[in-house]
Amino acid sequence: MTFDSLNLNKQLLNAIGDLSLENPTVIQERAFSVIMSGVDVVGIAQTGTGKTFAYLLPCLNQWKFTKEKAPTILILVPTRELVAQVIKNVEQLTAYMSVRVGGAYGGTNIKTQIAMLTEGLDILVATPGRLLDLIFNGSLKVKNIKKLIIDEVDEMLNLGFRDQLTKVLDLLPERRQNLMFSATIIEEVEQIITTFFNTPRRIEAAPAGTPLENIAQKAYEISNFNTKINLLNHLLTDESLSKVLIFTASKKTANAVFDRVSEFYPETTGVIHANKDQNFRFQAVSDFNDGSLRILVATDLVSRGLDISGVSHVINFDLPEIAENYIHRIGRTGRADKEGEAITFMIPDDDKRREQIESLMNQAIPVMEFPVDVETSQLLTADEMPFDHREGQTLRKKKVVPSGPAFHEKKAKNKKVNIRYNHEKEMRKKYKKPRTKGGKRK
Repeated sequence: MTFDSLNLNKQLLNAIGDLSLENPTVIQERAFSVIMSGVDVVGIAQTGTGKTFAYLLPCLNQWKFTKEKAPTILILVPTRELVAQVIKNVEQLTAYMSVRVGGAYGGTNIKTQIAMLTEGLDILVATPGRLLDLIFNGSLKVKNIKKLIIDEVDEMLNLGFRDQLTKVLDLLPERRQNLMFSATIIEEVEQIITTFFNTPRRIEAAPAGTPLENIAQKAYEISNFNTKINLLNHLLTDESLSKVLIFTASKKTANAVFDRVSEFYPETTGVIHANKDQNFRFQAVSDFNDGSLRILVATDLVSRGLDISGVSHVINFDLPEIAENYIHRIGRTGRADKEGEAITFMIPDDDKRREQIESLMNQAIPVMEFPVDVETSQLLTADEMPFDHREGQTLRKKKVVPSGPAFHEKKAKNKKVNIRYNHEKEMRKKYKKPRTKGGKRK
């Protein structure tokens, strides 16, 4: 099937031609006619299969010009990076259309976004938290929303947006079309579908958890951080690793890996994680995309949704806590029918996580022999050492208090006894005779 056979309008076909796209992906082909019919849709497809265009093409094909300033299409995404990416995709597809699109997300001046809404929008791409801020301060009217798209909903819930998402769904008009796209459907997602969707059609491009066929996987069993660094530097000497995305489990590890790798590749290594400011993150992704950076060290922040093209290799420096995130990570390579490779470093404590990932994929990750020319380091980092052997750390002994008798003598100040004052008795004592009420004086 070609895009011509989807019955797209001329403006969209011209834009697709400018992008040099010829054939829709499986999820794009299967979703188009169903979304065009107006029913609610739940789309399940892996990262890198074109989910964004799968919902944008039918929505833009049905879009009609309106003089209203309030948006008619609302797209909810989990991160500011994904907001920017979806806006870019909308702008690419509407190059020959008069569609106003804008984004709203936290961590930036809300007044700029209020001004944008005042001028008027047709499509709003937003994160749930900032969207609610704009609704509650009266800047955004949602009465005209005809289509709601929730992209990467499972990641949205993983980031703690459940309450905000349900509040948004409660505030929107009842008569609307709901579209949800994700790589995996977890139990919480099913609850949202049951509560807010109207008998949705499910479209599945590939079984959830199945890795893309054109991604070769392999793993190395490694004992510690410094040995991982030695192997990483050894692998990077191979020029076939032309565009490498390295995933770590934490921001601290990402910084540590960046520091060590940038010693050898100072001009072509970057790092991105949640502690980096917005402009730095956007610039790092841009430099990696255009080839200025060969190596990008990242947390799972960029494993979802971002359009990072041409990644030759994904290296899992650490295994992720959640098995599904392994699928999202390796899905950054092997995109658009290109071959890719995923290399994973595993330590002995990773056995359980490895089993969960292999069970999810229904296949084992091949373990390779450790290269003989790579040094196995015995030097442990502070985090790898047992707690009581860390430099400058001593185990605190529990203070032992000798037991004593159950009762003890009261202190002098606590031996006082409260005596009730008897007025009558005191009067008898003072006047040496009884006094009665109303008695005459003599």
